[in-house]
Amino acid sequence: MLKNGSAGRGAVVVRKGGRGPVRSTIVDVARLAGVSTSTVSHVVNGTRSVTDGTRERVLAAIEQTGYSQHAAARALRRSRTDSIGLVVSDSGQPAFRDMVTGVEAAASDAGFVLLLADSAEDPDRELRAIEALQSRRVDGLILARAAGSSSAALDWPKSQDIPIVLIDRLTDPGLDQVGVESEAAMRALVGHLLDQGHRRVAITTGDLTVPTLQERYLGYLAAHSLRGVDVDPSLALRGDGGERDTRVLVAELLSRDDQPTALVSASSPMAVGALRAADDAGLRIPEDLAFVSFDSLPNPDLMRTAITTADQPAEDVGREAMRLLLRRLEDSEATPTTVRLAARISHRESCGCGNPTVPIGP
Repeated sequence: MLKNGSAGRGAVVVRKGGRGPVRSTIVDVARLAGVSTSTVSHVVNGTRSVTDGTRERVLAAIEQTGYSQHAAARALRRSRTDSIGLVVSDSGQPAFRDMVTGVEAAASDAGFVLLLADSAEDPDRELRAIEALQSRRVDGLILARAAGSSSAALDWPKSQDIPIVLIDRLTDPGLDQVGVESEAAMRALVGHLLDQGHRRVAITTGDLTVPTLQERYLGYLAAHSLRGVDVDPSLALRGDGGERDTRVLVAELLSRDDQPTALVSASSPMAVGALRAADDAGLRIPEDLAFVSFDSLPNPDLMRTAITTADQPAEDVGREAMRLLLRRLEDSEATPTTVRLAARISHRESCGCGNPTVPIGP
């Protein structure tokens, strides 16, 4: 299903968070002391009075864990550094790559330097990245939360009065956040397959603790409900959302006697895994299996069959996130705003039609 080729372009930014010694975090201190991360922050920075017993437990935990805070972090909000921190969960994914490009472009236009970290969907690595960026006194943070991200990822920056904007994975209406109308786009994709007569439409959902993947699964269910078509739960393949895991899951699905007639993937890595599994099974797209995907594939020109996709305006999402952060830096009391941008459905060969690209709204 794939031709040979190489990866596409990437954003040129300062990257942080590579391999190295793992240091203790504020979360480690809080757990050992039996207090919240904000209490640890108050003890370290002297920003609020705490009881002597609590202070002693926190200081003992700091000594035991070896936790240390960059001295400059104690003066975080006294001046600006004209730098912005961005933490994404997988900078290798095309959508995140383009979001980074959008953030960097908007930051550069506003005179800011961007510091980028990749959490690799690891909550602990995410926390270390956030602390590292804060120690460099970034003026604000843009965060695409990792799967399983803890509350400390937001509580710790909040305790330091650092402006935060959530990107892609929208989880807190009390913060500025920007993403895509994922549910509506997936509803349109799956509805298109159902309208062509398919009644066994499978989906690779990935990890449903990720808000965007949960929204896309809800769109899948809604498309069936709107048309009065029953959903077979066995056609929803969970997994970790990676290419390898998806390839295994789809291979198992395609070996069944009751194969689906159509398949939809909830992200580009899952799309690649699914297409490889179909190729392994000797199935032709779309003659033997109709196929659509949320997110465009990294190298669409390498595909033997052009894939129908829901394309995110990812660079625009990045630019909008930076706009919201700049607004927050100018007015810390501004009402939190949630922005959702429309995806666009590109009908190509893989679903058996050739309709033009159309916008998909809420």
